[in-house]
Amino acid sequence: QSQLVESGGGLVQPGGSLRLSCAASGFTSDYYAIGWFRQAPGKEREGVSCTRRSGGSTDYRDSVKGRFTVSRDNAKNTVYLQMNSLKPEDTAVYFCAAGERCGNFGTWGQGTQVTVSS
Repeated sequence: QSQLVESGGGLVQPGGSLRLSCAASGFTSDYYAIGWFRQAPGKEREGVSCTRRSGGSTDYRDSVKGRFTVSRDNAKNTVYLQMNSLKPEDTAVYFCAAGERCGNFGTWGQGTQVTVSS
């Protein structure tokens, strides 16, 4: 059974950093596009990044460019979202998803809460 599990969320002060993990099981994550999404209270879910499969490139939404970085550890079948210079507006539940290509995701994780507050 294909599964994604996010971890690494928490409470951080503005300007701080967190690294989220998206661990895949039941499939090889490098063979799929991996997207990161977030949903803040009362707001629609929005895409944060999408990394193309098989070592492909990553696109980021404008508001996180230069602050967030996605990396893959294929030996661990895990994708990471490194988040630096965090802002209160980054507060949300963060999800990862896998699919054949960016924009077409069929497997989703349960989400991890990120709260940026002083």
